[in-house]
Amino acid sequence: MDIQLEKKPWYIRYRYYLLGGVAFLALLIYVVILSLGPRRLRVSMEDIQICEVKNDNFLEYVDVEGLVQPILTILVNAGEAGSVQRIVAEEGSLLQQGDTILVLENPELLRNIEDQRDEWEKQLITYQEKEIEMEQQRITLQKQALQTEYELESLRKTFQLDKEEYGMGVKSKAQLEVAEAEYRFKLETARLERESLRHDSAVNIIRRDLLRGDRERERKKYERARKRLDDLVVTAPVSGQLSFVKVVPGQQVSAAENIAEVKVLDQYKIHTALSEYYIDRVTTGLPASITYQGHRYPLRVSKVVPEVKDRTFDVDLVFTTDSLPDNVRVGKSFRVQIELGQPEEALVIRRGDFYQSTAGQWIYKLNADRTRARRVPLTIGRQNPQQYEVTDGLQPGDWVITTGYDTFGEAEELVIK
Repeated sequence: MDIQLEKKPWYIRYRYYLLGGVAFLALLIYVVILSLGPRRLRVSMEDIQICEVKNDNFLEYVDVEGLVQPILTILVNAGEAGSVQRIVAEEGSLLQQGDTILVLENPELLRNIEDQRDEWEKQLITYQEKEIEMEQQRITLQKQALQTEYELESLRKTFQLDKEEYGMGVKSKAQLEVAEAEYRFKLETARLERESLRHDSAVNIIRRDLLRGDRERERKKYERARKRLDDLVVTAPVSGQLSFVKVVPGQQVSAAENIAEVKVLDQYKIHTALSEYYIDRVTTGLPASITYQGHRYPLRVSKVVPEVKDRTFDVDLVFTTDSLPDNVRVGKSFRVQIELGQPEEALVIRRGDFYQSTAGQWIYKLNADRTRARRVPLTIGRQNPQQYEVTDGLQPGDWVITTGYDTFGEAEELVIK
């Protein structure tokens, strides 16, 4: 006998399909929620570096590499043209001021000096001849004046005698007038000869001065020519180290040509190049320092070259104390910290590689229990080689991740294990 079966409800018959559909729908909703929510990434605490945001002294400075250079480098130029006869000092040798570096030879110069000496000797002979001539002329004029004075005295006596004889009636008035006229003529002649002698003496003084001037000029010309011989011996202008010699024996050099270089090693300076970003902030007198083997050595900016080349400009610094690092040598490099202002209190975080990924526009900030970190916007102000100044986005006491973010991808949130 057939038994009639009771028909089951549809949800019982299709329950497996309904359960499968509900499970698929739940999975789909979960995936959608994940895609719409923040992207998460699990990281290990050992793989990241964190630091605290805090108020601290902030000193803006530039950390660059500088090279030790001599405080002064003197270019040695040839004072006279000639060919290099021999090189005395070797490159790298320490010289005292006046030490010989090299010797030049110039036969043409020797001939010119001989000609100047001959001209000088001729001038001496001419001066002596002129002096003798003027002395003879002076003596001749003095003899003439003496003879005139003698004749004048004789005429004076004769005229006195004629006056007495005229008074006695021995001589006539006409004879007395003739004697008086002759006497007065001789008197005027004597006056003119004395005046001529005085003029001659004055002229001789002027002529002697002119001759002495000519003689002195010739002497100086000869001395200058003779001193040119000294310029054939090139010497060290200052005490220092001969860094190089540009010429070789037999080479012809011209006057004022640069042939060597001497470095003054009494003091040193540090030379460096800074980014053009700092050109308006770096001025002479700014403090700086280098740290070597735990000791700090203060410096001062002594020279700023305002010309920008390849987006950098040159800066020189000098030591402000006599204390120098033990191993200071020309060409050695040191890390130099140039201060750009006075220390100020600011909200700071430690420098980290995160800046290369975010350009300082955001950072991962940890929650209170440091189990998660989320992206937060950030504004960076000033910076130095150790710190960033935070102007917006963080508060004192916050903790942030400063490790590089290259491995985090686009994660909005980090889950820290």
